[in-house]
Amino acid sequence: MKFSSSDFRRWCRIIHGDISFLFAGMVLIYALSGIYMNHRDTINPHYTVSRTEVVLTDLPAQADMDKAAVIALMERVGVSERYTKHYFPKENRLKVFLKGSSTLEADLISGSVVYESLRRRPLVSQMTTLHYNPGKWWTWFSDAFAIALIVITITGLAMLKGNRGLWGRGGVELLIGIAIPVLLSLLNA
Repeated sequence: MKFSSSDFRRWCRIIHGDISFLFAGMVLIYALSGIYMNHRDTINPHYTVSRTEVVLTDLPAQADMDKAAVIALMERVGVSERYTKHYFPKENRLKVFLKGSSTLEADLISGSVVYESLRRRPLVSQMTTLHYNPGKWWTWFSDAFAIALIVITITGLAMLKGNRGLWGRGGVELLIGIAIPVLLSLLNA
């Protein structure tokens, strides 16, 4: 039995389709989390930060600001996280650490109080963590994913023939796709 070029392209389509469907979810996860990672200087992929600023009157003096007074201040601001500890980085400047990485800062003279709450972004945080190779199991899976991407690429290049294939328009598009990251990396060097 002879294995023809049309048989080869048919098998490329089958392999390409099956592996593409198998790893499509991973491609989407990497693509979406990659967008967050590319813009992490403006969007924190792991946490959302909410900031509340209020001005209060009649704040206790620094000498009177013990744990009970700090908790009373937290209640006035509407903070529900648990108190962890507090200190004074500067004269009359209170900083309170709360459970879950949230903070409260108060200027005891002006009455200005700033509460910053950190909340882990659901799903996005876990997806972006995958870019940091979180464990040995992930190394094996991401290696399999990389090999699958190579197979998907090679079978995709081999599927079409003629003017639309590798020796026609597809080849030109392949060269452009290689040239763009090469040129961009040279410009960044």
